[in-house]
Amino acid sequence: QVQLVESGGGAVQAGGSLRLSCVASGVVYDSYCMGWFRQVPGKERGGVATIAGYGITTYANSVRGRFTISKDNAKRTLYLQMNSLKPEDTAVYYCAAEGACLLEDSKSFGYWGQGTQVTVSS
Repeated sequence: QVQLVESGGGAVQAGGSLRLSCVASGVVYDSYCMGWFRQVPGKERGGVATIAGYGITTYANSVRGRFTISKDNAKRTLYLQMNSLKPEDTAVYYCAAEGACLLEDSKSFGYWGQGTQVTVSS
């Protein structure tokens, strides 16, 4: 069983930065693909960024160049550094593990955190 716990969300003005963290517990293999997804009310959960076990990263077009996904296997922690935040980045952000590593395939991920709210004001 894997448990994921996100932290680091909050309220920030446009142009600001936040860093989200996701700590994993349980049997988590370094080879797992991990990712960040986000959801706003009334819309489907969408992919933000993924990082494969061997370190290859992918980003949604809307965040490329502003967000950076990384992980520290020793600390069992996934990060999402978010810079130059925009109001349209406002959402609940979810950490996910053990998936197909495709931004458009959230349903392939087997484990999810509880989510952390990010609110960006203009």
